Amino acid sequence: MKINLSSLMSLIEEKEKQYISLFYSLREHVFNTTIQELNGTTNIIEDNKKDFQEEYLEVQKLTKEITSLKTILYEKNNLFKLSNGQTIQSAIVENTNLRKLKNNLNTLLNHRSSKQRVTEVNNSYFQIQDINYNPDEIKSKILQLEEKIRQTDFEISKLNSIEFEIKL
Repeated sequence: MKINLSSLMSLIEEKEKQYISLFYSLREHVFNTTIQELNGTTNIIEDNKKDFQEEYLEVQKLTKEITSLKTILYEKNNLFKLSNGQTIQSAIVENTNLRKLKNNLNTLLNHRSSKQRVTEVNNSYFQIQDINYNPDEIKSKILQLEEKIRQTDFEISKLNSIEFEIKL
């Protein structure tokens, strides 16, 4: 089957949704229900054994499929390289960390210098808090990070469209 990384990720997501749904159904078929009369006669109300066994086998099959597909995805993410020689996987990790840094730098821009008058019994003064960094430098760094993230994401998306053959 010919596929690309984007399609492979979608397929994995679809299989994982099937797995969740199937496992939920499996839990519904855990018990058989019977009624036992006082005279000792037993009536089966629900017999879920066959449904449970079928769903259990399907869960095991889906687990193997998901594992196999994710293995292929991780292998390809470590095989395909960006123009700078980085693998997709390492670029994803780097972009995740750059996004965290960008968000943290954005929070620094929320701080402002302040001046507050403090009055005590015998004394009055101003307490001044000045930020000890240049906000323009932080803004510039954020813009640089955004550009690097955008470029890397674009290269990853190009690599995600490369087709390759897999066996299902």
